[in-house]
Amino acid sequence: MTALLDTSRPAERAIYAVVGPTAAGKTQVSFELARRLGAEIISVDSRQVYRYLDVGTDKISPDDRRKVIHHMIDVADPDEIFTAADFTLGAADAVRRILARDRTPILAGGSPLYYKALEGNMLSESLPKDDSVRRELEAEAEAAGTAELHARLASIDPCRAARIHPNDKVRIVRALELFRLTGRNATELYAERRKMGGSGRIEYFGITTEREVLYKKIELRAARQFQSGYPEEVKFLLDNGYQRQMPALRGFGYRELVDYHDGRISLDEALAGDIRSTKAFSRRQMTWFRQFSSIIWYDISKECVESTIDDMEFRVREGVLSSIAGDGLL
Repeated sequence: MTALLDTSRPAERAIYAVVGPTAAGKTQVSFELARRLGAEIISVDSRQVYRYLDVGTDKISPDDRRKVIHHMIDVADPDEIFTAADFTLGAADAVRRILARDRTPILAGGSPLYYKALEGNMLSESLPKDDSVRRELEAEAEAAGTAELHARLASIDPCRAARIHPNDKVRIVRALELFRLTGRNATELYAERRKMGGSGRIEYFGITTEREVLYKKIELRAARQFQSGYPEEVKFLLDNGYQRQMPALRGFGYRELVDYHDGRISLDEALAGDIRSTKAFSRRQMTWFRQFSSIIWYDISKECVESTIDDMEFRVREGVLSSIAGDGLL
């Protein structure tokens, strides 16, 4: 199997991420940080991957995308199911290509599941691998069944087995491959690699603000979107055969506007529902991000955005220089 992320020398540099709840200001901060650094942004947003979902996802404009290169935007149609695994494939490839051009990748967005998936892939790809061992295990899975290999994994690594579905052949085979190559289970290896800060590690910057301020920003943004073509965007999708049960239209805001166009609710009710759902989503995001280790948080309700970006820029430049020195290039 081809590695998702090349862990040769360039990938040993840290990858930077700007995270936080929706409407906190991640787009502004990450854009200006990337502009200063000559970096490229990888969008980590489970809705911005979809084409034609522009107003409702607050997608960055084409003009700004010509000033700073963005990846993982407009990569799927609204009727496609786009999973965290799909994101990992695309984002890891983008990271590899950005680093190969001696540029800095900046992840920016608020989809915690996507970060976890990408981080897990990078940990895995930084550990030993052997295609012949993997092929042997894949043949065993074909002969004995994936459930048999999952049971084998449970006997040597119950923690890892509990996190992997019995039908997930790829991840089961990878965990058993690591055990055969190292004599240690994947849980131990991943924990050790995280502690060491292994190849391709993600350094997180968090943008937050006081809840009352965030809620006001959510309300203002939703009102602006509804006045700037959001209802028309959803009508365009419906008129072109995209249906309410499709993944892209099940998200908050879109589902309320589908109800509006179906005559179930008024436009004011759709707006209120979008705001209510977005606030709830922002709380869930913070619950997730608080579980991430080593995020450097910036409260932009208490410090100016400019000084926040200044500090991030300093930390990134310091980190890049350190990695180059570690490679013996300075």
